[in-house]
Amino acid sequence: MKDGKLKELTGKEVEEMRDKKPLPIGIDDFKTIIEEDYYYADKTKMIESLLDDGAGVTLFTRPRRFGKTLNMSMLNYFFNLKNKEENRKLFENLYISKSKYMNQQGEYPVIYLSFKDIKALNWEKCYFMTKRLITYLYNEFEFLREKLNKKDLSDFDKVWLDEEGADWENSLKNLLRYLYEYYNKKVVVLIDEYDAPLVSAYHNKYYEKAKDFFKTFYSSVLKDNPYLQMGVMTGIIRVIKAGIFSDLNNLNTYTILSDFYPNCYGLTEEEVKKSLIDYNLEYEMGDVKDWYDGYRFGKSEVYNPWSILNFLHAKELRAYWVDTSGNDLINDVLKIVRKDIIRDLKKLFDGEGLKQNLSGTSDLSRLLSEEEIWELMLFSGYLTVEEKIDEDYYILRLPNKEVRRLFKRTFIEKYFGRGNKLIDLMEALTENRIEDYEETLQDILLKSVSYNDTKKGNEAFYHGFILGMSLYLEGEYIVKSNIESGLGRYDVSIEPKNKNKRGYILEFKATDNVDKLEEISKEALKQIEEGKYSSTLRQTNTKEILYLGIAFCGKQIKVSYK
Repeated sequence: MKDGKLKELTGKEVEEMRDKKPLPIGIDDFKTIIEEDYYYADKTKMIESLLDDGAGVTLFTRPRRFGKTLNMSMLNYFFNLKNKEENRKLFENLYISKSKYMNQQGEYPVIYLSFKDIKALNWEKCYFMTKRLITYLYNEFEFLREKLNKKDLSDFDKVWLDEEGADWENSLKNLLRYLYEYYNKKVVVLIDEYDAPLVSAYHNKYYEKAKDFFKTFYSSVLKDNPYLQMGVMTGIIRVIKAGIFSDLNNLNTYTILSDFYPNCYGLTEEEVKKSLIDYNLEYEMGDVKDWYDGYRFGKSEVYNPWSILNFLHAKELRAYWVDTSGNDLINDVLKIVRKDIIRDLKKLFDGEGLKQNLSGTSDLSRLLSEEEIWELMLFSGYLTVEEKIDEDYYILRLPNKEVRRLFKRTFIEKYFGRGNKLIDLMEALTENRIEDYEETLQDILLKSVSYNDTKKGNEAFYHGFILGMSLYLEGEYIVKSNIESGLGRYDVSIEPKNKNKRGYILEFKATDNVDKLEEISKEALKQIEEGKYSSTLRQTNTKEILYLGIAFCGKQIKVSYK
């Protein structure tokens, strides 16, 4: 199947599809999936692993849409004493049903709380949404009121009814005690996407207020709590030194760098092969691997489950996972117009690995900054580990075609704006319409680029243009930058793979005097000639080479050519 081409189904294939299990796209409730017989890859071994582990509190960090919420729902139905016998049926014929730990099914009261939707522009709104979430939780346990003493009843009602004097910071801790005293059983606490409000707070500059609240809210429940049987948390990143879990001594954290729980999130190659066979798509395995494989969790290689489910449904090779959010992280990276960032992006686009020091224990305020942007990209699923060099050093790369295309699209939009501006620019160049090339480049600068990006001395911006060229021309041309040739280093070389096509040498120069633009552009042209920059390109048997000297002054340009 070609990229983006939908396969035409025959009548027989349509009939066969009617016999297939429905696909649980967007369904995170374990009970619904099992009872309505949706397609499901058995992940119940995770329950056995958790109980073998015996940790008081466990934190799993994985990218979005890799099964975190579904697994938390599974744990809820397994441990929850509510509807014990009914829920037991959900696990028939699954791995856990044959485990010695089946005797733990339905044995505990469970608090299940998800913060995935707690994202707000300011602390007031975040606080309001958090309180509303807690009141809904208390409403679920309204029956506890019948056995509470007068003081506890008053405290319960203040939270439940959102009244003045409610102790919100300790509301979860208090609920644990109420449940323990009601059932005389310790409580299992499940907190999904614990970091969502904290990341939102950081992006919107109210992190300190959010941190102060959630530090007490989480730690009061999870640290030295005699009523806690087990705590399980999920998120995308680990917030450690920021104070949230700084004094939590019973916490086991498993990131994508950990060798434990490798196959609990994402789909293994065996699971993907089986799904393709089940949906009569086994012939697509090679393309599916190129598009959606490539993630490494510990020592295991896994596929993106969201993309696989959508591919099984649509039978079309395209980006699914990257379209499920605003991809703010990639935009954040591309906002950093810095030479080393552009250089690293070029390496990634060229299929090279990126050597990085990864601690896995970064403070949130650092992890969301320029200094550790690649570590954040890794934990968020936009990069993957190619190789572990030693304890802290790893080689990172783009995992697959899906993510690569997102980077490409976002980068081009950042530097060249939406629409066909880059197409127009590159076609004008390769068709030798240099006046049109100059006009289009000038238009891009005026409409799509910040003045700060083009200020004198900011070489990174021009390197961004080089990268944009290489992304558009890949396949037909080889674009290189800052390579020694002849008597110096050229800025850009564009080598045609078809030697009957024209090659190009580009030299950039900046000036702070708009009246000198033409003079400076001709100096750049002269530099190409005198430096014999074309010598390397000529060795590739490129027959015709065009020289371009491009002078910049803020948002104004002049192109000279020969």
